[in-house]
Amino acid sequence: MLDVEKIRKDFPILSRTVYGKPLVYFDNAATTQKPQCVIDSITESYCNVNANVHRGIHFLSQQATDQLEAARETVRAFINAESTAQVIFTRGTTESLNLLAYSFSEAFLSKGDVVLVSGMEHHSNIVPWQMNAERRGFTLKVIPVLDNGTLDMEAYAALLAEGGVKLVSVAHVSNVLGTINPIAQIVRMAHDAGAYASVDAAQSVPHLKVDVQALDADFLAFSGHKVYGPTGIGVLYGKRALLDAMPPYQGGGEMISKVTFEKTTYNELPYKFEAGTPDYVGSIALARALDYVSAVGIDAIAAHETELCQYAMEKMLQIPGMRIIGNAPERGGVISFLVGDIHPSDMGTLLDHLGIAVRTGHHCADPLMQRFGIFGTVRASFAMYNTRSEVDALVAGIERVRKMF
Repeated sequence: MLDVEKIRKDFPILSRTVYGKPLVYFDNAATTQKPQCVIDSITESYCNVNANVHRGIHFLSQQATDQLEAARETVRAFINAESTAQVIFTRGTTESLNLLAYSFSEAFLSKGDVVLVSGMEHHSNIVPWQMNAERRGFTLKVIPVLDNGTLDMEAYAALLAEGGVKLVSVAHVSNVLGTINPIAQIVRMAHDAGAYASVDAAQSVPHLKVDVQALDADFLAFSGHKVYGPTGIGVLYGKRALLDAMPPYQGGGEMISKVTFEKTTYNELPYKFEAGTPDYVGSIALARALDYVSAVGIDAIAAHETELCQYAMEKMLQIPGMRIIGNAPERGGVISFLVGDIHPSDMGTLLDHLGIAVRTGHHCADPLMQRFGIFGTVRASFAMYNTRSEVDALVAGIERVRKMF
């Protein structure tokens, strides 16, 4: 069991008020709040260890480099990668998936090949593949979503059986439905069909134990800002043989071995994919966030958020006109909902004036909205620092807004 009140004291922003009301923050799927240790890490780096990494022989540069590479090791251990060479720092899940789509397409995809995504993907796991499909001539196909918000695994098997599939790229946890996809099964089926598998873990790494070797994922991406770390930093993990075969995504400093006007040779992994000055301050702070999560305990976090989500759903379903989108048996701490004919933006705006932060709109998942015949939802998403009393405030706020309409 988590000592939630103790945890809340580590997050300075949770003590503030909004419109004179105590802040109730339920927008964690968009970004999580930051513990004081992460904030202190950023300040400490700029005050004491600010120097460009990998390029200097002076003390500060060497110290910054050591801390950056120590951060890479922290990430490696957190996701149980085999080697730090497999941990590429990016600006976040979106850049990780753009890097993957471009470089994987260059190395492995051509006309007639197929990439599979699912009907519940975030735009960042759709649009990069569409862009590269236009460029390389491969086909993008979609695994359907069932009415309860789970993937149609029979349709997935049929798509694999059609042949030509080179890569399956699927979210571990839906940022809209909260559905926890059977990712180990999805990866295994892809491999059995001779395809590679990529996992968008932006919504799972902060909430569930993610072991890339146990999953046998070929690629996996996540963002720092969703796991209590800073914005502008993320990770792409990949199996070494595949990363070695893929060309760089960007050119510039650090990613090279030797440059002449006749030919350039590229650096070893992971630096081949890290052109220019990296966000070493962000990487170090991300490592501090992962250490914080590890100290709290990812299993305890998952249990707390699951219990909180179940409590919230039970309370919310008692509200007249409540419609929760998706009812997967395995789900994370995300609830997307509509109440009667109330527009999501109206609900979100009025809840905000009660001090309750939720997300409204399509959540960068337009095709999923179309699948369910809606234009958007209100989304409440939970983190380790949320409480039952905050859920009660949310439910009371929704009921208050409903009565206004």
